[in-house]
Amino acid sequence: MDRKIIGVLVILVALSSVESYYATLQNVNSARIPEFALNAQQTSTSQTSILVDGAFALYPLMVTWAQQYESANPNVNIQVSAGGAGKGMSDVLAGQVDIGMVSRAASQVEVNAGAYPIRVARAGAVLIVNSQNPVLASLLTQGLSKPVLQEIFIYGNVTNWGQAVNDPLSPVNKIDVYTRSDSSGLADTWAKFLGKTQDDLQGVGVYGDPGMIQAVQSDPIGIGYANLAFAYDNSTGKQVDGITVIPIDYNNNGRITGSENFYGNLTSIDNAIATGAFPTPPAMDLFLVTKGPPTGATLAFIIWILTDGQQYIPKVGLVTLASSAISQELSQLHATATGTASVTSSHIQVPEFSNLAIVAFAAVGASLYVAHTTQKMKL
Repeated sequence: MDRKIIGVLVILVALSSVESYYATLQNVNSARIPEFALNAQQTSTSQTSILVDGAFALYPLMVTWAQQYESANPNVNIQVSAGGAGKGMSDVLAGQVDIGMVSRAASQVEVNAGAYPIRVARAGAVLIVNSQNPVLASLLTQGLSKPVLQEIFIYGNVTNWGQAVNDPLSPVNKIDVYTRSDSSGLADTWAKFLGKTQDDLQGVGVYGDPGMIQAVQSDPIGIGYANLAFAYDNSTGKQVDGITVIPIDYNNNGRITGSENFYGNLTSIDNAIATGAFPTPPAMDLFLVTKGPPTGATLAFIIWILTDGQQYIPKVGLVTLASSAISQELSQLHATATGTASVTSSHIQVPEFSNLAIVAFAAVGASLYVAHTTQKMKL
C-alpha cells in the first residue's frame, strides 16, 4: 500500500480517537447524574452518616450542600465542621472523617498515603485592612505591589504605613501584621503568591478566617488576608463591616488600573477569578479529599456536588468550576470507580488542552509513526 495512504489512514484513526474521547466527556458532563453515580446511590442506603471537616474556605458552602442534599436524601446525615485545611487532610487520612475539605493542592506524600483529591470549586485570597486605616485612600488608589507585600509579610522590612505607600508625609503608624496560626490552605496560597511557604509568613497568628476578620476589624493599623467568603457579605455582595479589601498592584506601576480594579463587590471579583483576571495564586482551587476513591454514599454526594450542587456555589460567594474541569473530575471518578485508573498528584494540576491542541498532538504522533515506518521500509 502507498505510504501516503498509510499516513492518511493513521491520522484519520488518531483524529477519530480524539473525537471519541471528547464525545465521552460530553456524555459524562451532559448527564446530570452519571450511571456509575446512580449505582453508588443505589448502594448507599447502608451508610447514613458522612463526616466532613477541614478548610474554612469551603465550610459555608459545605453547610449549604449538606442541607440541600439531606433534604433530597433523608437517609443521609452529613455532619460538617471547620478546622483548617491541614486538619481536614490529616483527619481524612487518619480515617476520622469521610471527607476532608482542603484549599490547597495535595502533596505527593499525601497522595501516597491515600489522599484522593477532587476539585469542587474555586476561591481566592484577598488582602484586607481595617476600614479606618490611616492611609486608606492611598491604598485604594495605588494598591500594594507584590514586592511591598513580600517586605511586609516575609522579610519584615516595611514596618509602617508611610513606607507601605511610599509617602514620607503619610502617617507613620506601624503595621500590625496578622497571619494564620492553623495549617491553612489559604495561608499556603498567600505564601505561594509571595514566593514562599506558610512557615515563612510573619505576623501574629490567628485561628481561621473568623479569627483573621475579627483581628483586623479591631485593629485600625492591622493587615491580613482572608477567603472571599469571609471578606464579603454573601447576602449583599459588599465587603464586611470594618474591613476593606485592598487591590494588588500586579503590574507594579504604582497605581490601580482598570484591569486590576475588581474588588468592589463579590460579583466583580468572582468574575475576575472565573476569567483569569485575578491570577492563580492568589486564586485557588478548592478540593474535597477522601482516603482512596470515594464509594457508596460518599461517592453519590460528591457526584451530586459536581452536578446539581454547582448551582449553590455563587450563593456563598465562591466560583463554580469550568465545565471542562467538571468533565475531568467526573471522568476521573468514573475511571477509578470502575477500576480503570488510579489517582496521582498529577491529577491535581492537569493542564487543560484545547481540542485543537489534542488534534495537533494526534497528528504529530501519526506523522512520527509514518516517518518511522517509512525509515524502516528504506532499511
